[in-house]
Amino acid sequence: MNHIQKICILGGGTAGWMTAAGLAEKLKHSDIAITLIESEQIGTVGVGEATLPHIRYFNETLGIHEPTFMKATKATFKLGIEFCDWGKIGDRYIHPFGDFGQPINHISFHHFWVNARQSGDTTRLSDYSYPIIAAELGRFQYPDPDPSKIESTFGYAYQFDASLYAGFLRQHAEANGVTRIEGKATESQLDSETGFVKNLILENGEQISADLFVDCSGFRGVLIEQALKTGYEDWSEWLPCNRAIAVPTKSGPANLRPYTQATARTAGWQWRIPLQHRTGNGHVYWNEFISDDEALAQLMDNLDADPLADPKQLFFKTGKRKKLWHKNVVAIGLSGGFLEPLESTSIYLIQEGITELLQLFPDMYFPDSDIDEYNRRMDLHFDRVRDFLLLHYVATQREDSEMWRHFRSLTLPDSLQEKIDAWLHRGHIIKYEIGAFLPPSWVAVLVGQNLIPNNYDRRVDHLSEQEQFKTMEQIRKAVAFAAGNTAPQQDFINRIGANAALSPEASA
Repeated sequence: MNHIQKICILGGGTAGWMTAAGLAEKLKHSDIAITLIESEQIGTVGVGEATLPHIRYFNETLGIHEPTFMKATKATFKLGIEFCDWGKIGDRYIHPFGDFGQPINHISFHHFWVNARQSGDTTRLSDYSYPIIAAELGRFQYPDPDPSKIESTFGYAYQFDASLYAGFLRQHAEANGVTRIEGKATESQLDSETGFVKNLILENGEQISADLFVDCSGFRGVLIEQALKTGYEDWSEWLPCNRAIAVPTKSGPANLRPYTQATARTAGWQWRIPLQHRTGNGHVYWNEFISDDEALAQLMDNLDADPLADPKQLFFKTGKRKKLWHKNVVAIGLSGGFLEPLESTSIYLIQEGITELLQLFPDMYFPDSDIDEYNRRMDLHFDRVRDFLLLHYVATQREDSEMWRHFRSLTLPDSLQEKIDAWLHRGHIIKYEIGAFLPPSWVAVLVGQNLIPNNYDRRVDHLSEQEQFKTMEQIRKAVAFAAGNTAPQQDFINRIGANAALSPEASA
């Protein structure tokens, strides 16, 4: 028989249980057995609490009821990310999950804004974005299904407790037939002819065999690296921050903001992620320019509430495996690579790894063409996230510390330099077929960090200056009116029955 019969997922956490739930849902009418091995003795990173809108579609494919999920994970809604002090100290902008304005005559709105700015208009581009104004007001509602309304021009994501999400997905996966084994893998056996992984040997001596292994063992990469020696592409040249300190603080409805916050510091940046029951905080930094003690002090001095636990130290090296699929092992999650959490892409990359695996699901022949195609697609996902993250560091005017001066003189990957050049020359955003971030995301960061195009799409001039001004003013007023009539996030959470404090599990 040439069909895969057994899948073994090594490791739990967010990556492991997302993989188990995703595979179990799509393969539930087959005869494939799925086993997940995890050890409670091995901790998970567990600080990734913010997501991109793609997570909604993952949950929907599993048939997950949103309010139930939000209660279980104590989630809040997320309309975007606020960046403070990135372009210059004192700057503040939001990268929204949505567009700016609406196209006029099929021309992207930002071209009209650039033209108006060149004529002396000082209105913020942000004032034409419904999700930005709603976020600034602390408001939330679902996107309007009518595409003609300004309230339809956005998406949303979640901010949740990643450990609770893993537990929630475990229940879903086990209900679909996934078998969980408590244990720690101490050794792997390879086939002498193919080099494929045949068995995992657990600490208690039990042997687990499978046809396909998914490595979700975290930074250790137990199968993809320790067993198969796949190799690692170090991206410290472009994303050199290599440490983080995380600490939760008290939270409450008064500061339940529908956005994540990233504040630039002297040698890194600080995150703030509001959940229903607490706020996640952390400091990502480059230890060449700041000591661990100094980084901790900088974090603790800038908290806006009392800590709920001791700070947790994390170490990492940005980059990815040279192959995320090698032989009969697919690496998903931290075992495949890590790009710092500046734009909440970790869970997105897990989701894409699962999606691509299902689209290229192998048989027992494991054709090289399919494996190569998987690696090509995942390389593109990682490359384009890398470029987008790096943009935040290099699109800066800061020279107040060694780290920022370093980025001012950095040689960029060609793919990013081409994108910046096209933007500065004529306001053009090169579009990708594969990649997390659509043109409005790039526009948000470029404009937010003071990289303004020298020119605009000349089709804009087909409208008179008076017509342009009138149309833009109508959009700005529609945004302000719609956002002002949107409910506060806490009220909306209560209305849809997603308030964790009203559920039996809230005291757990």
